[in-house]
Amino acid sequence: MKSSFGARAVAYPLPVFVVGTYDRKGKPNAMVAAWGGICSSDPPSIAISIRPSRCTYRNLMEKMAFTISIPSAKYMAEADFFGMVSGDTMDKFAFSGLTPLRADLVDAPCIAEFPVVLECRVAKHVKIGAHTQFIGEILDVKIDESVLDSEGKPDLEKLQVIGFDVFSSAYYTTGPVIGRAFSAGRKYLSR
Repeated sequence: MKSSFGARAVAYPLPVFVVGTYDRKGKPNAMVAAWGGICSSDPPSIAISIRPSRCTYRNLMEKMAFTISIPSAKYMAEADFFGMVSGDTMDKFAFSGLTPLRADLVDAPCIAEFPVVLECRVAKHVKIGAHTQFIGEILDVKIDESVLDSEGKPDLEKLQVIGFDVFSSAYYTTGPVIGRAFSAGRKYLSR
């Protein structure tokens, strides 16, 4: 039997995306967004949903560009901090000690210390209730070499990315590999 929780914004796992933008004067800002995910493979695109009251929303509408920096567990407290305060009232980079770096392909900052960065150009935005969903075409993905495996692919165990649980307001990290995609289900193809 399942318990009903009603209509709620719940999915598992929720990402911890740190969205980087510049304001019109070039001041870097970043905020945490858990409402997001890949939305197209061709062109490679990602969607994030932001409330219009946020500093990041104004920056997105001004610059039409953003980055997503994905933190490792080592930077959980800094990522949490970026979701607690507004860029309108505080320089989050100065207070956290993290380093904003100008992205190569878009007019937006990324976070130097985070192992994964996506550089995105806003392709479309649409108002959905309390949020506006920004669809960003991913122009480049950068991953620290220190978290690559022997074949040059990202290693989730080394990455130690964090997720968010909306019910408990808790962060968690990935666990061990439990199977291989496009392989584990093959047993059903032979029936």
